[in-house]
Amino acid sequence: MKIATVIPQRDGTLLITTTDGIVGSFDVRPYLRYEAFEALNDTTEFINVSNGGYFVEWHCGADLSADTIEAKMVTIIC
Repeated sequence: MKIATVIPQRDGTLLITTTDGIVGSFDVRPYLRYEAFEALNDTTEFINVSNGGYFVEWHCGADLSADTIEAKMVTIIC
């Protein structure tokens, strides 16, 4: 899977669109208890997510692979 777009949501999820057109929601909240993701509890940091295609990352150094996102993403049916 390759990520086409990533849009942070106010509820702590990411709205993901893949290059093959799949749209889904990925919940980041379960990861916030881990030290590497603690900075994302700050909304300003959370919304500054960058798309690396095969991963997403934040300025604080936290990142998630496309494989992780694909495994836990909930597909949205439009």
